[in-house]
Amino acid sequence: MRHILIIFMLLAFTVHPASAQTYETEHGGVSLKIVADGLDHPWGLAFLPDGTIIVSERDTGTLRLVTPDGAVMPPLKGTPEAYTSGQGGMLDIATDPDFKSNNLIYFSYAEPGEGGAGTAVARAKLDQSRNELNDVTVIFQQVPKTSGGRHFGSRLVFSPGGQLYITVGERGERDRTQDFSIHRGQVVRINTDGSIPKDNPFVGRAGYRPETWSVGHRNPQGAALHPQTDKLWINEHGARGGDEVNIPAAGKNYGWPIIAYGIHYSGLSIGEGTHKLGMEQPVHYWDPSIAPSGMAFYTGDKFPKWRGNAFVGALKYRLLARLTLDGEKVIDEERILEGFDKRIRAVVDGPDGYLYILVDDDPGQIIRLEPAG
Repeated sequence: MRHILIIFMLLAFTVHPASAQTYETEHGGVSLKIVADGLDHPWGLAFLPDGTIIVSERDTGTLRLVTPDGAVMPPLKGTPEAYTSGQGGMLDIATDPDFKSNNLIYFSYAEPGEGGAGTAVARAKLDQSRNELNDVTVIFQQVPKTSGGRHFGSRLVFSPGGQLYITVGERGERDRTQDFSIHRGQVVRINTDGSIPKDNPFVGRAGYRPETWSVGHRNPQGAALHPQTDKLWINEHGARGGDEVNIPAAGKNYGWPIIAYGIHYSGLSIGEGTHKLGMEQPVHYWDPSIAPSGMAFYTGDKFPKWRGNAFVGALKYRLLARLTLDGEKVIDEERILEGFDKRIRAVVDGPDGYLYILVDDDPGQIIRLEPAG
């Protein structure tokens, strides 16, 4: 009898992980398929035309290719040095809109230098056959750099016109966020060679950086382009409460740290309250904080009832938030994968119609969401 009980317990243990990979949602079951494993705190990913994935690893400051069959290649040669401390390291990754003809990729990282570190973005030509980057050129540098390892941002999104949006955190220096002569808590918009678009809102305006698109952000770690309106949406970390979803418009001020929906970690109030004339309100906010990270709009055909929804990964609450929209209003939120219990760093709308997430861990994973059954 004892032997039978032991065998039963072993069988129960072995089948539990497999069954735990299916989760119920309002629109049916979702299964999680591991695409790649053994990554070191993966932060961002992008798809190449042949189905290869390029993924960043924060803590090692590396970029890797993952083949369509899930083989994880050695780190790409030719990447610049990254400041790998705290939240710093290799961060987001994006492919050029004309990648098929130019093989260009863009990546953000914490760049070391005089004064500490700051968010930077580089452009490089990818040579897949040699597993290396060539012609690496830094096209954006946060000014000034500062010490510490907090709040680098940093997501990369291309506009329909081919300009590059960059989210930049305030590096934990909240009192400098409303100083627009430096890069603290902003969305930046540049051309792919690093030059400034002539229609940027602060071009020629004294006291502002010409590459700045919007100001008054805290630590925006999620960003995506709305598939119908072509507007940029972002999410950003609040302090203790007050995580936000915003639609950053040209020249607008989103208030940090003068207005916010959270409080300081000390328990003290932030700024002047939740509203102030001349400062924008969020589209949506979380209180308590979920610690939002990657963001994507779902456009595929594998989950028809999710089409047009926004998805936000959560680090603190370890879940995936599905936001139902009515125009620019969030009218409902479903929290899925709550039993998954892993930090979701990035969410990507895959070219194959599936949704992909990154697990921020060591070992970290690339996971594909598929309809159950």
